[in-house]
Order: sequence, then C-alpha cells, then structure tokens
Amino acid sequence: MNSPAAAHSATVTVTGHLMDTGILARIMDDVLEYGGDYRIERLDLGRQHEDESRALVEISADESELLDRILMRVQVHGANAVDPGTATTRSAPADGVFPDDFYSTTNLETLVRLDREWLRVRQPEMDCGLVVTEEDGRPVVDTVPVSDVRAGDTVVCGAHGVRVELPPVAPRGEEDDFGFMSSAVSSEKPQALLVRQIAERMREVKAAGQKVLWVGGPAVVHTGASPAMVRLVRAGYVDVLFAGNALATHDIESSLFGTSLGVDLAKGSGVPHGHEHHIRAINTIRREGSIAAAVTSGVLTGGVMHAMVQAGKPFVLVGSVRDDGPLPDVYTDVIEGQRAMRAELPNVGFAIMVATMLHSIATGNILPASIPLVSVDINPATVTKLADRGSAQAMGIITDIGLFLEQLARELAPE
Repeated sequence: MNSPAAAHSATVTVTGHLMDTGILARIMDDVLEYGGDYRIERLDLGRQHEDESRALVEISADESELLDRILMRVQVHGANAVDPGTATTRSAPADGVFPDDFYSTTNLETLVRLDREWLRVRQPEMDCGLVVTEEDGRPVVDTVPVSDVRAGDTVVCGAHGVRVELPPVAPRGEEDDFGFMSSAVSSEKPQALLVRQIAERMREVKAAGQKVLWVGGPAVVHTGASPAMVRLVRAGYVDVLFAGNALATHDIESSLFGTSLGVDLAKGSGVPHGHEHHIRAINTIRREGSIAAAVTSGVLTGGVMHAMVQAGKPFVLVGSVRDDGPLPDVYTDVIEGQRAMRAELPNVGFAIMVATMLHSIATGNILPASIPLVSVDINPATVTKLADRGSAQAMGIITDIGLFLEQLARELAPE
C-alpha cells in the first residue's frame, strides 16, 4: 500500500466482488498509470462467495486537474467519491467543443447531482459529455457526443457530483444460466447449450416488450446463413439491424444472381463474370431508388433486406471509404450514421453481433453497459477488442456463423 503525500486528495468507495473480478487491482493500476497515488483506508472482505466486499481508497495527485482525471478514470470500475459534492457546469464555448474540463462519460448507469437532487443520465454512452437541459420544467441530463454539442449548452465539468453504478455481477459459482458464457472467450464451450441460452434470453426480452438489436457482417451471406436469418426476421426476433454496405450488397446480390462475391452459393464455385454481380446488384437498387422501393416494385424478392422491409423493421447501414457504390440507403456521412444508430437504441434489451468487427466495436461504443451483448465470430479478437474498448458486458462465442445462425433459427423459428 502506498502513502499519498500530494496536495490534492479524495476518498473513493467501491463495492462488489472486488477480489473475484480484480476490480480493486485495476483501480490501483489506473491511479498509478495516471500519475497519482493511493492509500487503502479500509478493506472489508466478504466471507462467503456471495458476499460483496467494500473498499475505501484515498487517491491523491499533485494537481487538482489531475485528481479530477483520475477520479473520472476509476469510475469506469464503479469507484465513486465518498463526498461527491454537487456537479459543476459550464457553457460549451463553441459548436462541437466541450469546456476543457468536461466530464468524460462511461457506458455505466450514471447519476448527476444538481441542487442536491440526483438525476439519472438518460441513455449512458462512453466517450461523450453530459449536457443539462430542461424538459417539462425539470432538469434532465443526457449524454451528448462532442460532434453534437452546441455553443452555450450546459455541460457537466469535473468529477464532482457524478456517480456511476456497476451492473450487477453474480459472484463466482452463483451465475445464472446465461452467465455460463461470461468467462473468458473460448471455442471449447458446448455450443448447443449457448445457443439455447441466447434463444431463451431473446424470448425473455421480447416478452418484456423490448427490442433485439442485431449487428451483422457480410459473412452472414458468404456462409449461406441468409435463409436462417430470414426465418429469424419473420419470427420477430430481429427488431433492428445495424450493418455496413457489404452485408446488404451481398444479400441483394445473392437474391438477384444466386452468388456472393461472385461465388455460386449452391455450388461453392465461381461463375462467369461473377465478380461483376455485386456492383450490378448495387446499380439495380440505385435505379429503383432504395431497398424498400425495390421490394415494392418486385425487383427484390428475397433475402435478409427483403425480409426486413416486409416486416417493417428498421435497419441502419453505415458505409466506409472502401465501399463500392454504395447502396442508396447507406449513410456515407459517419456522423449522420452514428446519429441514426443512436436513434434506434431506446428500448433495446439485448444485442447480438455476428461476424463483424468494426460494426460490433462501433455499436458497443454507443450501447449502455446495462444492455447484454453477445458477439459471435470465428475470430476471437473481435470479442477481445470489444471488451478492450470498454464494452465489459460483451460475451463471446467463437464459431462459424453459418452453423450458429442455423442452430439459433431451429430454436426460435423451426421450419
């Protein structure tokens, strides 16, 4: 244990399964990494596995600004100041610019104290600021990305008057059925059991009146899993779809030409001029004006995008610099794409990400930590990167996406 001798200090408290989860060690590592110091004032350890532990940690730094940064950082782990005080607010100096000492958010449930009243932040999101406005004559606090803040907006600054809450974590040996998959990412777990658990969670989310969000990559089409995905859409288990130009393009190519990237999906071999099919598919939809218009006109008669349109379910396609075309529905301005994605998040109760790293990370960045998130990919790095970016709720299944989607469709939408 270290002994702070710096001029500025504050005591934080953290409660939970501190030893099993390694939270306390991560807090101490972060304090030192940021150039501060710490002293454990008190540590009350739970005696049984189900008992929580509580620690009081004095954190110090040579400068008050540095102390504030450290206090914000350790809140990622659920550590809150014992005496949080009330929040300080300042006006944004210009459009797209926060005050220098703005509070940088986590994706955890967050509360802000204004005039002695704790207000719960709406739709927590990491790497944003907190903006205070009025609604029906009462103050409300929202997370706002830096691109959307406007000059004069009231922005929460510093770490004072802000508290975060960790999502509940079951102690070791006490996980529920779904918690079975929350250990380290591995390809050696019984997949049939995991699929059943995901299917059951989706049923629970739908029964609660919430939405299931899907994030998909083009491997859904390449692996021949589109028919299974279509069954899930039609059965009502795909409420929102986030993807890029590629998934929609190859799905439409498959419907129009029977190929994906020029490969015959029935035979697994290339076809003459097949390399042209994806751009011809894009051109066909551009001529119609949109994917929905192509469905209405009868040009597009099958596939995942056709099923989404027929079911009246929203999809958000956000492009990248490498896209061909792109399809007319694709957001080519990524900031506008982010806004469209955020607009679909209210009432999402479960997120599943299949065979896409970049869109998975992008979606994980805007999701509150309270929303369960499952990533399914043949590449274990996808789930690892999600967790590294702050999506600590991400749980992973390492498997072929075609086999996984077919198993999930058998559970939720048997033929």
